[in-house]
Parts: sequence; C-alpha cells; structure tokens
Amino acid sequence: MKKIFKQLLVVLCGALALSACHQKEITNISPALIQTANAITSDTLKGTIKGTLLSGKTYYFSSDITVNDGDTLLLQSGVHLIALCDGKTPATAPEIFMHGTFISLGTKDQPNYITVKNADDLHAQAAQQNYVNVFFGWWGGITCTPSAVTPTNPNPKGGDAIIKWTHIEFGGGPAGSADNQAFYATGNARYNIYFANITKNLIIEDSWFFGAKDDNIRTDGGKISIMRNTFELCGGVGGEFLNMKSGTVGDVAYNMCIGSATNSLKLSDAGSTGVQANVNMYNNTMVNGGYRQTKTGRGGAIDYEKLAKGKAFNNLFVNCRFSMRVTSDADIANVSYNNNLFYGYSTAIVGQFYTTDSYLGIPKGSSDIISTTVQTNNPLFYGYDVNQYNFTSNPGPISASLQPFVVVAMGAANFRLTAASPAIGKGNTSLLPLNTVTATGTYGATITPPGRDLGAYQSDGTGNQH
Repeated sequence: MKKIFKQLLVVLCGALALSACHQKEITNISPALIQTANAITSDTLKGTIKGTLLSGKTYYFSSDITVNDGDTLLLQSGVHLIALCDGKTPATAPEIFMHGTFISLGTKDQPNYITVKNADDLHAQAAQQNYVNVFFGWWGGITCTPSAVTPTNPNPKGGDAIIKWTHIEFGGGPAGSADNQAFYATGNARYNIYFANITKNLIIEDSWFFGAKDDNIRTDGGKISIMRNTFELCGGVGGEFLNMKSGTVGDVAYNMCIGSATNSLKLSDAGSTGVQANVNMYNNTMVNGGYRQTKTGRGGAIDYEKLAKGKAFNNLFVNCRFSMRVTSDADIANVSYNNNLFYGYSTAIVGQFYTTDSYLGIPKGSSDIISTTVQTNNPLFYGYDVNQYNFTSNPGPISASLQPFVVVAMGAANFRLTAASPAIGKGNTSLLPLNTVTATGTYGATITPPGRDLGAYQSDGTGNQH
C-alpha cells in the first residue's frame, strides 16, 4: 500500500508539471488523486505537511506550516483554512511556506476560505469604517518559492500555485528570521500571496481578495493567468492589488478592482530574472483606486514601468487617481493600449488622465472613450453610483478614514453594465491572450478572451461571475 501511495503522488506531481500531457489524460487521472491522495483528517496543521484537505472541513494552524519541494497540498471544495493569530510578532502571524505545489479547488457553490479566526468581525469593522484592524496584518500569507539549495536537494524546482473560487484575506503580518530576507526583511509586512518561480504557473481564477496590509499579490517571475477575480480594500498607505516584477509573463483579465491603496495592476521589470516582464491586461474594471498611497506621483489603475511591456485594452477606469500610467523607463515601444474608458467625478481627476507621472507626450488611444469634461462617459453600472466618490480637491493621498466603505468595497454593488452604457460594444476582440501557462486539465487555466464590451462584466453573461 505504501508503494502504491508513493506512485500516486509521483503521478500527481507529474500531471501538474508536464505541459505536453493531453487534457483527457489529466482529467481521467486527477479525480481519483484529488479524493484519495493522503487525506488529512486532523483539524490542526503544523510543521511539514502534504496531502489533501477534505471537502467541507475546517482546519486550523497557529504556527508556520511548510510543504516541501516535490510535495503537494490540495484543498477540495468547501474547505476553511483558518490562521489562529494576533499579527503582533512573526511567531504569532503564521505563514504557509509553499516550496511544492499548492492547489485550492473551490467551486462557485462551495468556495474555499483561507482567512483568520476573527474574519467576520474584521469585515464588520471595515463596513463601519474602522479600518485600523483591517490593515493590521494578521497572518503571514502564502509564500510560493523553491526551497533553499541543500546538499540533498541541490536543484529545488518549486511548484505551481493553482487557486480557484477561493477567498484569501487579511495577510500582512511581520516577517521574521524564517523568511528570505531578500524579499521579506524582518519586520516588513508580508502579502496575501508571494509567488517567485519563473518556470512555474500561477493560476488564480474566480477568487476574492480582501484586507492585505501592503501588496495583496506580488510575483517575482512566473507564468500567470489571473482571471475573473475580485480585489477589494487592500493596502493601508501603500501597496498594489497585483504587483508583478521581472520574469512575470501572461494575462490579467476580467478582474474587478475597487479601493486599492496604490495601483490596481502594476508591472515592472525590476529584478534580475533575465526574462522581461510582459503581461496583457484587458477587460478589467477599476474603481476608486490609488488614493491612500502617501508617496508622491503614484497610484495608477494600470501601471507599466521599468522596462516592462504588454497590452492594456478594454478596461474601465472609474475615479482612479491616475488611471493609465506608463512611465518613461517602461519599454515604451512595446507597450500598447486602446479601447479604454475613463471617468472622473472632479476636475482634479479628469486633469490627470494620461498626463500625470507618465512619459512626456503619451498619446491617448485612438479608440479610447475619454473626455476633458467632468462626469462625462458615466459607465452606467447596473447597481452602483459612481458619483459617491465625490472628492473635489487634488486627489490623494486620502486616508482610509475619509473613504466610506461603499467606495472601497463591493458590498451589495452590481458593476454589470446597463444597456445604455457607453462601454457596450466598444471592446477590441482582436487582441490575443499570451496564454503562457502550461498546466492543463483540471489544474489548467480557463482563459476568457477579450470581450466586445469594456470592463470585467460582459452583457452576454461571460467575464467576471461575482
């Protein structure tokens, strides 16, 4: 039996790693492995772990847990993984060190939750505009990197991170000596997810992120597909929803972003991976973002900088601090953008479309929907008043205490487009996704191509499903 179990683990890891496998082959293998591979029955996780967290069960961890290189941790649907923490020290802000493969397979009917014990109280406090505890940084997040080189493992390979229909929230606890000081200096806030493996896949689909202290997700390399997610209220006085660095290549599309501290989506080739950062960002909806950043000249909805390249099409920018931002040190010749809609409540916001902190002479897209007149091009969301965000002074920095919850979180809002919206039918559908991820079958990406309507929600029902 022990020999058979080892063989099953080998097959699972191989199925995740080999891009040449046929979809039918993966699909036939994976259901049995998902159900039988090393079921974890104890509700308390600690130390080194691997195997399957079972559907509908709740698990707890109060100290760091580690998945070794070559091993897999898989969450079936309906799993609650709860950090018992207070965020005051590295020891009491536990982290998931993921040196192998991480898979969270929530579903629309049974989503997974990776959160903290007092999550309901924190959500309620945020709704009452008590943002202090929301941005406190309660646990250490998920850190996906290859393990350190050792004599017994001289060439660690790391693994994929595949996350579907999963809530991840309230990361940001202080880093400690167990963290790699190259990216997490002791005392610094950690992220909800940190991914750094240039040869592996980061697939995040149909998931929710809330309440990170700094960056929500940061990548230092990887083949990415980040589709149809919801990002809300991350970063106290700085931090991005998605901060992508050198070696990050892929697609970011159909994401709903509201209330970022700095950029919603940032791409920079900073780092030394040897692979240029190249990401297509299309059909995203970005609302009320960029205002809590206290540093001068920052806060784009989409930001390309430091030799990064890619395409930004079919996006909705609504009351964002700088909207489209391309800095002079980006790979300007290989950054293209068009078919984006810009909306600003005030003169101060409209006056910064394309002009502030972008390279001199950045041209507007020929098919952009943009105006120099305030409150023009209202996207006409089905259930959200864009003029609730009514700051008229020079925008930013604005502390969280001045931002009503309704302008930084989804709540009961509905960001689908009404039939009269100027964003209907204005999308560019000729753009091709980069489609860089190599995982297939159950573990592969479901890539939604560019849509005919602008933003994350399509009038034909495709796109973001939240």
